[in-house]
Amino acid sequence: MNNEQGFSGLGIAPNLLNTLAKLKYENPTPIQQQAIPAAIQGKDLVGIAQTGTGKTLAFGIPMIQRLQQIKGRGLVVLPTRELATQVDEAIRQAAEGMGLRTVVLIGGVSMYPQLKMLARNPQIIVATPGRLNDHLAQKTVNLKDVKIVVLDEADRMLDMGFAPQIQKIFAALPAERQTMLFSATMPPEIMKMATTHMKLPIRIEVARAGSTADKVTQEIFIVPKEKKVQLVEKLLQQYPGSTLIFTRTKYGAKRLTQNIIDMGHAAAELHSNRSVGQRKAALDGFKKGQYRVLVATNIAARGIDVVGIELVINFDLPTDTDDYVHRIGRTARAGATGHAISMATPDQRGELRSIEYLIKKQLPISPLPELPPARASKFIPRDEERFSSHGRGGFGGKRPSFGGSRPSFGGARPTSGKPGFSRGPRQNRGPSRPHPGGSFGPSASRRPKFHR
Repeated sequence: MNNEQGFSGLGIAPNLLNTLAKLKYENPTPIQQQAIPAAIQGKDLVGIAQTGTGKTLAFGIPMIQRLQQIKGRGLVVLPTRELATQVDEAIRQAAEGMGLRTVVLIGGVSMYPQLKMLARNPQIIVATPGRLNDHLAQKTVNLKDVKIVVLDEADRMLDMGFAPQIQKIFAALPAERQTMLFSATMPPEIMKMATTHMKLPIRIEVARAGSTADKVTQEIFIVPKEKKVQLVEKLLQQYPGSTLIFTRTKYGAKRLTQNIIDMGHAAAELHSNRSVGQRKAALDGFKKGQYRVLVATNIAARGIDVVGIELVINFDLPTDTDDYVHRIGRTARAGATGHAISMATPDQRGELRSIEYLIKKQLPISPLPELPPARASKFIPRDEERFSSHGRGGFGGKRPSFGGSRPSFGGARPTSGKPGFSRGPRQNRGPSRPHPGGSFGPSASRRPKFHR
């Protein structure tokens, strides 16, 4: 089908076509061209497409149109809070003129506002698996009236260990429904899910696994670990546009963000140790240009949709080779151009070969440029970072949290008001506590001795 005729000819209702025109959507992407006609007819489908290919409208437009024709709800399940928020925003924009309401159910925030939104009986629920199961367990949401369900980034959800939660969600859904599954890759687990929970799904594949955006250029630097920060400084001098940098760990993201701030650049960090509010502020600030640099873990490999990212830097190579494609797919989106630079240490040439095998092309290795001198680090020691990441915010006037429990001092804790008496470790105590006139534990032999 020729996309020069725009969205007309795909079976989209005139009022929705008007909405798409107002939102400046002119031509459908390949996944939209192929998925929308089948989905509008109510057919189950499996869509294989990389991130940044327009999957949200590929299922969002048919869902909105069909919910105007049939009674019931739509459900979209995604792996991360950022993706859920973005998909909710995109669907809400398209659904606003249709009289449809949405609600986004994500973890890390209070359930009270979500309960208020659910009380308004929204027609479309966008949720992460964990928080949706919380609502199901508390009986604050009922999925029996869901007629259309979408699993987006299904492979990522399985990678993140959400398979048990997804099974519970399917158990709560009615048997008669339309099911759409979108994934960047097609591992056996996805095929098993499709055959178990779908009825003769149509398979739509617009890009093979490992395909990268046509207009993204790629470059590799072989660099010692201790010189990576200096190379980042050099690259930020060379490329003046918005830059997204991926690290392997949350600690690494935090440390690199501080390094970049010390260089004089506005930067923010995005990882799972940040609260929902902090993550939203970082992403919104990056979109608006408040922050030139966003440093993130893989939480953003598929979790952000920002137009105009000039440069993506893999400060650390990804643990999973497939994530390389998703990371560099944050640039060169929607037909734009972009550049991706990856840093590999001399002992990571094997990992580079795995990436080249996946994307079916050889990556050019560039010589290291002259690097600026190393800066003195202002970052806190790692031991303190370990304490500060447990929810109390470090040592800034507050005591650190130790996994939610009080620290133990030598396995014994003195009882108040009885000097000289010490109870042993918990595993050596009896099942009951001492009480006046009684024994300690099951027998008198365990009665505590007091030294007067």
